[in-house]
Amino acid sequence: MNKTVIITILVLIIAVGVFAYLNAADSEDRLRSQREAEIYIEVGDERMQEVDFDTIMDLQQHEFTETLQSSDSPASDHDYRGILMKDLLEKYDLLTEDIEQIITRAADGYTVALGIGEVMADDNVYIVYEKDGKPLAPKEEGGSGPYMVVIREDEFGQRWNKFLMELQLQ
Repeated sequence: MNKTVIITILVLIIAVGVFAYLNAADSEDRLRSQREAEIYIEVGDERMQEVDFDTIMDLQQHEFTETLQSSDSPASDHDYRGILMKDLLEKYDLLTEDIEQIITRAADGYTVALGIGEVMADDNVYIVYEKDGKPLAPKEEGGSGPYMVVIREDEFGQRWNKFLMELQLQ
């Protein structure tokens, strides 16, 4: 092999190692979030709250039915149970006039940006923990939990966020 190929391979190995090192703490947060059923709330870059299931249960509970549309299968109804996201954020007085959007981040890395207007709308953005009368199972068990963000005004569910781990207020 020539020098260029060897140098390229070494640079790639170093880059992968650095990336793995930087993600180690985030990986631990992901595992803990899923195992302990916790949601982390950050404002900017600072973690403000770690919300556990008992805290979720202390808030007003809501039950609703959603019909999901799909291009490859017929529409299906599902019953959900959870809390309004705005109720959780109001509990900790985190909804200030500086907050313009909320980024929801899942344990698998999927993120969704929500405008503050849609979060504050009545009967729209929920953090659910139960579907069709059963708790949302974690990803390791083939589920979509322990928490999932459901946006009722999103007819096709494209911005729903399974495996919710973090809310970042910006």
